[in-house]
Amino acid sequence: MRLSGLQREVLALYRQCLRESRKKPRDTRGHFESFARSEFEKNIHIDKRDFAAIEFLVRKGRRQLDVYASPGIKDIR
Repeated sequence: MRLSGLQREVLALYRQCLRESRKKPRDTRGHFESFARSEFEKNIHIDKRDFAAIEFLVRKGRRQLDVYASPGIKDIR
């Protein structure tokens, strides 16, 4: 199955979240991974043709990733 550009963008964001979680301390890494998974699962019901909502969530996700990727953030709840 071929993915659309927007689907590839969402998948790339998810992968980037998982890559960033690997840079966190070993004992809190799972918290970051489960947070990323839950955020993506929260919005799994959105229609794949609702481009405005998906683009908004991708932008929001990138902003969150920028915040959580900073070295000062050691854990997430």
